[in-house]
Amino acid sequence: MKKLLMVVSSAKTMQLADGSEHPTGYWAEEVIEPYRRFARSGVEVVVATPDGERPQPDPWGLEPYFHYPQEDEDFMLSVFRSFAPDADDIRITFQHFSELNLVAARRVFQALVDSGMAAEQARGLVESAARTAWWDRADFVEVLAAIPAIAARVPREQIEAIRDAVWDESAANAKTVAAELDSIADLNSPRRLSDLSEEEIRSLDAVFVPGGHGPMVDLVDNLDMRRILGQLHRDHKTIAALCHGPAALLSAPSEGGTWLFDGYKLTAFTDEEEDQTEAGRIGLRWYLEDALKNQGAVFDDGDSAWMSHVVVDRNLITAQNPGSSEAAADAVLKRLEV
Repeated sequence: MKKLLMVVSSAKTMQLADGSEHPTGYWAEEVIEPYRRFARSGVEVVVATPDGERPQPDPWGLEPYFHYPQEDEDFMLSVFRSFAPDADDIRITFQHFSELNLVAARRVFQALVDSGMAAEQARGLVESAARTAWWDRADFVEVLAAIPAIAARVPREQIEAIRDAVWDESAANAKTVAAELDSIADLNSPRRLSDLSEEEIRSLDAVFVPGGHGPMVDLVDNLDMRRILGQLHRDHKTIAALCHGPAALLSAPSEGGTWLFDGYKLTAFTDEEEDQTEAGRIGLRWYLEDALKNQGAVFDDGDSAWMSHVVVDRNLITAQNPGSSEAAADAVLKRLEV
């Protein structure tokens, strides 16, 4: 059986640029999705925090718009990809996901088809309305209701009911995730990093660090993290980090004055994405992308913000954002040959 150490930040707050304390923690999706995949694959998961204290999920990460039903989210992303043949032509912002109700696209399309409209026409109308909402930063519901061909078959009241149904399901999904996290014994009683013996560390096949802003607080300059990264790297074991998790890589030791991951191609939560977060809009004291570049990383971000992106370089696996959670876990499992 393969053995993996999941290092989770136990930070509860982070100091922002204005000196205020902002609630933080680990990102729910980045823990629950990989944990599920590792457990289903028969990997032994050991959870540890820097101080051995129970970690908390970042409250913001449990907002409904981070837990859309998968089918609706996938359809929304397919609509986004229809806007231009080149992903570089589309700048995805967090507002597009959270405020414009674009996630209702699949169910509006289905309602049009159920009304007797041809699927091709329904898809074209939904994509056209979504494109208008996208570029004008307008509410998708308002745009849909103003199109006669749509309003004649799916009245505004029905569109609003569809929007509310997606939101209610998303809120229910968030509560389910919170409850599932509460039920994971390893998260309730994690190990303390400093208590891991050298023998235990050498027995590991991989280390995985999920994000949330927490790692920027208690894993960025952590001596125990340095010890673990150094040993696993010497043993050519898998080192993986997701979103803000690569902040832990900044704890890695230097060899001959050179950072352990100097020249490695990697990714992490980008400055562009950071400026759109709840904390980023207030102002962070420092940015992870910049810090990794300054340390010597060859930073490689995806074609668009908020899209899944994973980078593998030698024994190092990094992933860009919460949307990369499943792909990051799968990349770890692939390297472990599980």
